[in-house]
Amino acid sequence: MIALGVLLGVLVLVVALMYNGFISRRNRLRNGFAAMDVQLKKRWDLVPRLVETVRGYASHEQELFERVTRARRGIELAESAGPERFSHEQDLGAGVARVMLLAEDYPELKAGEQFLNLQRNLSEVEAQIAAARRAFNAAVTDWNDGVEKFPGNLLAGVFGFRVHDWFETPRAQRKVTDIQL
Repeated sequence: MIALGVLLGVLVLVVALMYNGFISRRNRLRNGFAAMDVQLKKRWDLVPRLVETVRGYASHEQELFERVTRARRGIELAESAGPERFSHEQDLGAGVARVMLLAEDYPELKAGEQFLNLQRNLSEVEAQIAAARRAFNAAVTDWNDGVEKFPGNLLAGVFGFRVHDWFETPRAQRKVTDIQL
């Protein structure tokens, strides 16, 4: 009888430790997303200023400006950390990169103080996004390892813990962009 009590006590302790491990990993995952979200918000706030600055020089690129605006609006409407949100963030990043490339065609724009300041800020924010994204994806890997590996997968199923999506570049955006010289 004592052996059964000890075995039950050890089992409860193991389950409690594993559960607490999941909670710690989930908190690191949420923290990673929150840190990345702050940087994404900084980029999000820079986009309208960038688009307006470039639009004055390249008004014929209306489709590009509309795509950037749609991506920004999609971010606003999407769930906090789901695949839809990540897809819109990637579209916004790709659109901003195209707007920056577009500026290459307009030397007077590239030389303007406002554009240079926006470019500097955007470069800094993009570097911070990349670092936050690496930290977030590391937290996702740690979380997913806990959910998928034995014996954690047994406990994950019981408590409804599911695999989380990485913030990764969609396949369509992985192709090399041709730059016309």
